[in-house]
Amino acid sequence: MDRRQFIKVTAATSASATLASCGNPENHIIRFVPEEEIIPGIATWKPSICPLCPSGCGILVRIMQGEAEVVRNGQSGLIKMGLAKKLEGNPAHPISQGKLCVRGQAAIQVTYHPDRVTQPMKRSGDRGTGKFQPITWDAAISELTSKLDALSAAKNQKALAFLTRPIQGQRRVLIDQFLGKFGGPASQSFEVLGDAVLRRANVRSFGHEQLPTVDLANCRYVLSLGSDFLGTWNSPVAQNVGFGDMRQGIPGQRGKFVQVEPRMSQTGANADEWVAIIPGTEGVLALGLAHVIINEKLRPATAAGRAGAQIDGWNAGLAAYTPAEVENRTGVAAARVERLAREFAKHGPAVAITGGAALAQTNGMFNALAVNALNALVGSVGQAGGIFFTPGNAQRPASVAMDKFGADILNASVSPIQVLLLNDANPVFGTPAAWRVKEALLKIPYIASFGSFIDETSNLADLILPDHSFLESWVDHVPESGTTKTVASVAAPAMKPIHETRPMPDVLLEVGRKLNPPLAPAFQWQTFDQMLQASFGDNWAKAQEQGGIWSDSPGVPAPPAAAAATAKPVAPADAQFEGAENQYPFHFLPYASQAFLDGSVAHLPWLQELPDVLSTAMWSSWVEINPRTAAKMGIAQGDLLEVTSTRGSLRAPALLSPGIAPDIVAMPIGQGHETYTRFASGRGANPISILAPVTEPETGALAWAATRVKIAKAGGTGQLTLFAGGMKERETEHR
Repeated sequence: MDRRQFIKVTAATSASATLASCGNPENHIIRFVPEEEIIPGIATWKPSICPLCPSGCGILVRIMQGEAEVVRNGQSGLIKMGLAKKLEGNPAHPISQGKLCVRGQAAIQVTYHPDRVTQPMKRSGDRGTGKFQPITWDAAISELTSKLDALSAAKNQKALAFLTRPIQGQRRVLIDQFLGKFGGPASQSFEVLGDAVLRRANVRSFGHEQLPTVDLANCRYVLSLGSDFLGTWNSPVAQNVGFGDMRQGIPGQRGKFVQVEPRMSQTGANADEWVAIIPGTEGVLALGLAHVIINEKLRPATAAGRAGAQIDGWNAGLAAYTPAEVENRTGVAAARVERLAREFAKHGPAVAITGGAALAQTNGMFNALAVNALNALVGSVGQAGGIFFTPGNAQRPASVAMDKFGADILNASVSPIQVLLLNDANPVFGTPAAWRVKEALLKIPYIASFGSFIDETSNLADLILPDHSFLESWVDHVPESGTTKTVASVAAPAMKPIHETRPMPDVLLEVGRKLNPPLAPAFQWQTFDQMLQASFGDNWAKAQEQGGIWSDSPGVPAPPAAAAATAKPVAPADAQFEGAENQYPFHFLPYASQAFLDGSVAHLPWLQELPDVLSTAMWSSWVEINPRTAAKMGIAQGDLLEVTSTRGSLRAPALLSPGIAPDIVAMPIGQGHETYTRFASGRGANPISILAPVTEPETGALAWAATRVKIAKAGGTGQLTLFAGGMKERETEHR
């Protein structure tokens, strides 16, 4: 008998010694023979990559001997093994630079979560009932292979679809090579709060279809229009490091920071000056600042070059954007517009940043292009203290338009997708109910998920092939932004797997070998780590040691895309909102949660109990409302409110916040899961569900800030848990 398969059984003499998962006190504890040599009490640190957001922060994993509950050969038991005890930022990594956000700290709970899928599962009841039964890996791979063979036999390979969370690096390459060899379409990515609008604007303005890297460390003046860059947007850890350097890195010099937004974010709370603005008018303000700069001859209009050419009327000096007109449209006082413009032009290096709700509008492209042109006007593109584009960045998989995805399936007599492969994508939770995504998925004959947890989308799967956690896998990543260096991260497994899971790339490679006929040409690797080794070549040993390869000096970006410069200039446009103002008087502003981002990490208990940085609320959802508005409506803190759009309603307790305009109500995204482990299921409300199905026209991205709502007291109080009593009410400046 192989040592790995040897099982030593020890009788349990008391109920207290019994594993909870074993079911009852009559069961025995199974103790497996250790599979590795670990010195007790001695810690080792191994490099890895945080997977909880697209930033790709390099981390170090503290490994020590411990006892873990594991699954071996279909049986639960205990084993002594090297276990991850703590995660920290990797000081050598260009993105994290030794730092790590709260979400990264909580990522360790992915591996030890009690509700992880521990082995392959096959649906045993109706779809959506959550009834699955365990099967062997041989049976699971055989079933998936047979479904793909059936598509090949029918010459219908195009009916295979692969939907994934955004991933970059060799995993994404392998997925697309698998699909290409099979004859299927390329993979598509889904993310709730995507940045497709900014990427498209950047390729139009600068020739780079990616998010920017902001050189905050060398900046003296930062103007943020809606971007929560210290909390949830883009590469927060790298941006926090740079912001700290800007504020106190040079003795005697402290850069100024101005935040413009309709609701105070974590980033806004750190600003020297916070400016309230009417939602969707950020681009108008940017052009108003440019008008002052050009009109006062602080910079010529031609200085904006290609970026300015993307705005209709730019070279005419933006005559319509006088400070008085900007005040009328944005709510920002004309005198303040003039002052901010002069400061921005005279106190360089200066940079303008935009993201979040400012671009989640029907006129999001106009807003993004206007900010880009403002940056180009003052010379902050490609210069110290400005914006750069990380070189060597691999192109991201195309974002799927989920409204079209659902409509194409529902409008067809037979679903154009016959087999759907899911990789950590949850569009059932992350799309408006009006798009009917769940209904469309139910029409697909066969769905297989590689997810480690049962969520609203994988709950509809026919087969679950659970992936290793990132600490148990070979992982790699190519960061889109956060550094001016060329970076390719890679890390070996920090610990052995604790359950009968398998890495998704290895499953694809095995399926490719077993297809009838096998994929041709065949993959040259048997395992994913062999593919990684081939991609790093002579740098393989060094890459494993430090967690990747990066240049010692800034790399040279790829040449800009010339074709994008010919795009038709965008005419300034006003944001459009669904819901008549006289019936739905409030702008509805969902926002990325500091703890949960888009809801994908709401299953981690450390993040559930994390107090919100401004309100201190936790374990719940809430509706933020201005205290003066609440007083007029007779609403007190904790009162249960009903929030209604043209597409539905939800209920959540009121949280009085002085950092929000009187005609706006806001909700954090992340709660409201129907199915997502014991910690997130049935907790709070999902603001995405009542959003209007409105999109930004050029990209098709969801305009998630384009919904109007009405609110009413629903009677009684809701669950509102505030840490240490919560924030104190205070007045602040509003428009």
